[in-house]
Amino acid sequence: MEFLISDQRDTSLVQLGGRIRKTREARGLSLHELARLSGISAPALSLIETGKRDLRVTSLYRIAGALRIPAGDLVEPPSEGTPGRAADEGYDLGDYA
Repeated sequence: MEFLISDQRDTSLVQLGGRIRKTREARGLSLHELARLSGISAPALSLIETGKRDLRVTSLYRIAGALRIPAGDLVEPPSEGTPGRAADEGYDLGDYA
């Protein structure tokens, strides 16, 4: 079970890093330019973009701010035609009681 969780986490990090790289490139920024704008070193950003380094929430916000996009768009990009969960639907916590 722990192996599966680790694989899912690793996949998530690779996907997040890929979204950061894609957005950076779409903005026409080099790795070093994003490093200067975000205050995160270029080597650290490289590891983040390749999914080899986990990042803190504060780093995510610094990167998103430098890219001028909401941090949530890096975590899970908005998809067209997919409605969000209604706030009044609540949560099913029956398995955790």
